[in-house]
Amino acid sequence: MSVTSLRVRLRALGPELLGFAAAGICAYAADLGLFIWLRGPVGLDPLTAKSLSFVAGCSVAYAGNALGTYRGKTAEISRLRQYAVFFAVNIAGALVQLLCIAVSHYGLGHTSQRADTVSGAGIGMALATVLRFWGTRTLVFRTTGRTTGRTPGTEASWTG
Repeated sequence: MSVTSLRVRLRALGPELLGFAAAGICAYAADLGLFIWLRGPVGLDPLTAKSLSFVAGCSVAYAGNALGTYRGKTAEISRLRQYAVFFAVNIAGALVQLLCIAVSHYGLGHTSQRADTVSGAGIGMALATVLRFWGTRTLVFRTTGRTTGRTPGTEASWTG
């Protein structure tokens, strides 16, 4: 692959990446906000609060991607099944983050709170984001090559 063709491919991927990131930021805000509210005023235990906020965050991310980033794609599967695959991809991402913490904390002996944060929220989040992006574009919003109401190749993401 030439440098020019790589640049063209990366430039074409830009709007998709921006849309994915925007949906992810909104999902993160929903997850965090709901978790804080459920733990605080509602008084739920941390695991229940995090489980509910995780599902809400996944739902926001799915809606942002389905109605925004990938809105012009014709789905090969039903929206319900698409959401189930999306949820599974997000669980896989969460497991990647937990694995990074486990390796760092228990395998390498880096047991400080800072090390756990770097391994889980830093390295783990970066790896999980790559996995989620790949899974979202190849497993969830895999298309038949048709677009809805647009000439193929002319659709734009919601970010540009």
